[in-house]
Amino acid sequence: MAKVYISLGTNLGDKEQNLRTAVQKIEEQVGKVISLSAFYITAPWGFDSEHSFLNAAACVETELSPLEVLQKTQEIERELGRTHKSVGGVYSDRLIDIDLLLYDDLILSVTSPSGAALNLPHPLMAERDFVMRPLTEIAPELVHPVLGKAMKVLLAQIEK
Repeated sequence: MAKVYISLGTNLGDKEQNLRTAVQKIEEQVGKVISLSAFYITAPWGFDSEHSFLNAAACVETELSPLEVLQKTQEIERELGRTHKSVGGVYSDRLIDIDLLLYDDLILSVTSPSGAALNLPHPLMAERDFVMRPLTEIAPELVHPVLGKAMKVLLAQIEK
């Protein structure tokens, strides 16, 4: 069983219900959710919007491969109404966003058969307060496999 850390975010519709539904579908399709952070209200990152985000992090035990987890989470996004992914650093409002942050201590960069890129660990995670705050809540001592620092240390660096 692998431990996968996932970031979830939403800024449209019934945000709390969007996150709860996504977590339920992750449990059904990806694996057992062994920890889930509180839900955090955050400002949009990388674009302007009048809609704040609700973000969370989860740890999931799975038997799926990293690419299978990516495929399943993208299917869940589509099921919940997400029609397009952010491309080229251009972000927009969204009903749900599910990002794979870490898959055990795997370091990986591949393209799925559908053309989606999978980079593990997530290349921007340590720069994003809305990712690191909920992740640190559920895994403060977890060490980033590339940066070699615990999540709580990486969060403290963002907060400076």
